[in-house]
Amino acid sequence: MKLNFCVPCLLGVEALIAREAASFGAGDVVSENGKVFFSGGFELLARHNICSRFSERLQIVIGSFNAYTFTDLFEGVKALPWEEYIGRTDAFPVKGYSLNSKLFSVSDCQSIIKKAVVERLKQRHGLQWFDETGPVHQIQFSIMKDKVHLLLDTSGEGLHKRGYRPVSLAAPIKETLAAALCEIARLKPYHTLYDPMCGSGTILIEGAMMAMNMPPGVKRNFSAERWDQIPRTIWQQERERALSRIRRDADFAAFGSDIDENALRSAQMNAAAAGVADKIKWKTAPLKDFAPASEKGTVICNPPYGERMEDAQQARLITQEMGRVFPAKHGWSYTVISPSDSFEEDFGRPADKRRKIYNGMIKCQVYMYFH
Repeated sequence: MKLNFCVPCLLGVEALIAREAASFGAGDVVSENGKVFFSGGFELLARHNICSRFSERLQIVIGSFNAYTFTDLFEGVKALPWEEYIGRTDAFPVKGYSLNSKLFSVSDCQSIIKKAVVERLKQRHGLQWFDETGPVHQIQFSIMKDKVHLLLDTSGEGLHKRGYRPVSLAAPIKETLAAALCEIARLKPYHTLYDPMCGSGTILIEGAMMAMNMPPGVKRNFSAERWDQIPRTIWQQERERALSRIRRDADFAAFGSDIDENALRSAQMNAAAAGVADKIKWKTAPLKDFAPASEKGTVICNPPYGERMEDAQQARLITQEMGRVFPAKHGWSYTVISPSDSFEEDFGRPADKRRKIYNGMIKCQVYMYFH
C-alpha cells in the first residue's frame, strides 16, 4: 500500500530530513518551510519512525481541499477514505489549528471533522456507534488560507523523545536539533567531538549515536505499532535491520565539560541510558579552561543565549571567551548555534559558513568555522 507522508520539522532542517528520507528509500521527496513530504509503504513508515534523527513526527497525509464554509469542511472530510486506516473499534481523536481562514473557530472545526469521519465510517463499516476502545489514530488538521489538510499521526510522542533522557535541565536543546547540528558540522565516525558547555550532554550523545549509526527510536514505541493495519512483523524486521547496522567499532570519542556538576551527573546517566557511555568522557571545568587533548577535533556547542536583558552581557562575554579558546587551527572545526546578531563580532572572526535554523521558537544562526 503506497502512502503519502508529511514530516513537520524545525525550520532550517528540511534539507537534512529530505536527504534522510531518500536514504531510507522514500520516493517523491519534496520540501517546503517546516515540512517534508514523501511516499512509501508500511516498511518506510516503521523505518522512518525508528531511524530518523531529525524529524519531529511522521504523519500520513489523508487528503486536502479548500473549505470556505462548514458545509465545505464536512463534505470534504467525509469524502476521504478514512476506513482504509481506522477500524471498527479504533479511537480517532481530532486536534489541529486554523490560520488566516474563514473557518477560524478551532473547536467548531474539530467537532465538524469528527462528525464527518463518523458519518463516513458508519457507511463503510456498517455501524451506528463507535466505542473507540481500540488503538489511537490521532487525526491532525491544519487550515491555512482556507486550505484544509488532514493527516494521521503515526508517532505518538514526538520523535525527539528517544527515551534516554528522563532527567533534563531547564530549556535543554531538543535531541532532533542536537542531531541536526552534528550533521551540519559534518561529524564523522572517526572524529573526536567536544562540547565545553555540554549541559545534560545531548549534543555529545546524539553525536555518538550518529557516529555509531545507532537508531534513535529503537528503544521506544510508536502509535502506529498498535494499528491492526500494519503487520507486527514489519516493526520487528525494521528494528532488526536498524540494529544490524550499528557500527560498534567506530573510532569515535567525545569529551564533555561544564561548570554544573548536577548537569554532568545527568549527562552521564543519559549517556548510559542511550548506550554510548563508553564513548564519552566528562569533567567539571569552566569554558576558559577548555584544553582539548587531541590533535584534531570537532567542537559543537549551544551556549547560553542571554534572552533576558541582565543575561545578554554575560552571553556576549561567553562568546568572546569562545573566540579565545577556539583558535583557528588546522584540523579543527567549530559549530555554534546562537541567536545573536553580533556573534561574529564578539567571537572575533567571521564564520566560514552560516545557516539559519530555529531552536524552538527562537530564530538562530549556526556559525561554522572550518580549518
